[in-house]
Amino acid sequence: MLTYKGLKTLPAAVAVPSYEVKNVTSGIVHFGVGNFFRAHLGYYVDRALALPGHEGWGITGVGLRSGGRSDSKAQDFLAQDGLYSLTEIAASGEANIRVMGCLRDYLQAPSEPEKVLALLADKATKIVSMTITEGGYNIDETTGEFRTSLPAVQEDLANPQQPQTIFGFVVEGLRRRRDAGLGGFTVMSCDNLRHNGDVSRKAFVGYARALDASLAEWIEQNVTFPNAMVDRITPSVSDEAKVQLNKRSGLDDLQPLLSEDFIQWVMEDKFAAGRPAFEKVGVQFSDQVSAYEHAKIRMLNASHLILSAAGMLQGIALVDQVLAQPKLHKFVEAVMDQDVIPTLKAPPGVDLQEYKRTLLTRFSNAAMADQVARIAADATSKAQVFWTETVRSILQSDRDPTRILYCLALVLELLRGKSEQGEAMGLEEPFLTPEQLKVAHGDDFKASIALPAFDSWRDLLTPEREAEIVRYRELIRKEGVLASLPV
Repeated sequence: MLTYKGLKTLPAAVAVPSYEVKNVTSGIVHFGVGNFFRAHLGYYVDRALALPGHEGWGITGVGLRSGGRSDSKAQDFLAQDGLYSLTEIAASGEANIRVMGCLRDYLQAPSEPEKVLALLADKATKIVSMTITEGGYNIDETTGEFRTSLPAVQEDLANPQQPQTIFGFVVEGLRRRRDAGLGGFTVMSCDNLRHNGDVSRKAFVGYARALDASLAEWIEQNVTFPNAMVDRITPSVSDEAKVQLNKRSGLDDLQPLLSEDFIQWVMEDKFAAGRPAFEKVGVQFSDQVSAYEHAKIRMLNASHLILSAAGMLQGIALVDQVLAQPKLHKFVEAVMDQDVIPTLKAPPGVDLQEYKRTLLTRFSNAAMADQVARIAADATSKAQVFWTETVRSILQSDRDPTRILYCLALVLELLRGKSEQGEAMGLEEPFLTPEQLKVAHGDDFKASIALPAFDSWRDLLTPEREAEIVRYRELIRKEGVLASLPV
């Protein structure tokens, strides 16, 4: 098992922290300690800790759920002194393995709420970051406002000093800081959202305003919410994959991690209480984050969702296997070439055609064994985040809407929850109500168009376009994905 004591006896091929791990203290609190966080923010912080004077920028992870896998993960990290291994594999098969020492503690919010709140209120905490999924910010896509009607939010508003949600924890921590005469901290989203900093501001300030208008005003004046674009493919790691990763590394790691060798992080330099020297470890600071964000979300994430929906319906488990089908490869490339790139402003210095080729190479990396089920989870939220700008651009113009309408039919067939073989698919749709799930699983094609996934472009769905979506669903249901693709 990975521990402090064993760091000096690891296999020669495994890189170890070049800094003294025991000297690192926490300056960052991160909610949602998943694989992406560990391979992305964790990766950059681990590199920054090797810089002089950076020992105060370690991370304390916070889990918001309890029971089962959440408790097991917490126990694993604590048993390993927060250490974990990261295996990066390029499309060529070349691998790089390192042990990460950035995670200095791990708290379970449901069982240790006061410890989490004390940490948030501690002046040493300068950044609070999060990976809580695209739908986790509780924003009403129709009004653009924070939804206070969620039962858990209502409970937090009624009992603000005993929070359950991330909004309750962060805002109560900030209240304690204000009352203690301390400044704010930076709230940093690491999720795949358009304008993720602006969305975070709307969510946390919206919660605070429902609780205490003066506190909301203080947060607006003392807390920063930088926008950022994050990018790295980090697949789920099955029990079998854990065995293989440990066999490859020679380690006995309870939580080994796998990622591609590509990584990118572009963000605004808006930090209320200081930050690590991220620019020295590969982070790009820019005042044009939205341009990078749009390219990534509309090309990478949108294509990922197409591939995952097609794969789930076909009964194909891995992204590279879905893309290996020539007709699907051609369709995804056509969507990028004809629907996305012509309506997308390129980020500074980025060739969108070259970016597309890079994406297709990354998707083809068989070593990732990237599961379509991971990407298809919460498809209703992801469709709104990843597809809205492209859908609206096409439907508001005189461009051919064929491929876009097909994609909308494809995601509705995904939400039905049955593969082409008639087998039930285990989908995660945490933000659909039981009534909406019943509609999604039903066979009323017209009724399903009323689901929230379509709210962001509903005003552009004419009766003719809705009829085309229904027709494509009928084709997919009758002929299957490959035969129905409009290429």
